[in-house]
Amino acid sequence: MTILEAQTAVDVWIKKYGVRYFSELTNLAILTEEVGELARIIARKYGDQSFKANELSVDMADEMADVLWVLLCLANQTGVDLDAALVKNIEKKTIRDNERHIKNEKLR
Repeated sequence: MTILEAQTAVDVWIKKYGVRYFSELTNLAILTEEVGELARIIARKYGDQSFKANELSVDMADEMADVLWVLLCLANQTGVDLDAALVKNIEKKTIRDNERHIKNEKLR
């Protein structure tokens, strides 16, 4: 699925099952919440914290998909073509950082 197809699929789902989009501010709060849930998993899986007994069946991929879902909602609501935005962002980073990381001694 392309980014454009994902944006379209989310829009179709919202219109069919979700009644309407939540407000942009609500979706921003939900995005923050979802990122927090993903951060909790990463902190426990790769960081120093351990999982609680009720967290053993967490699904990191599902949490990442939740983050993506809300981001796609926000893009749809605000008229952002994420496919075009990502291409432009990669070009920006390539121009700006094409030697920065290669020359960074800390990364070697």
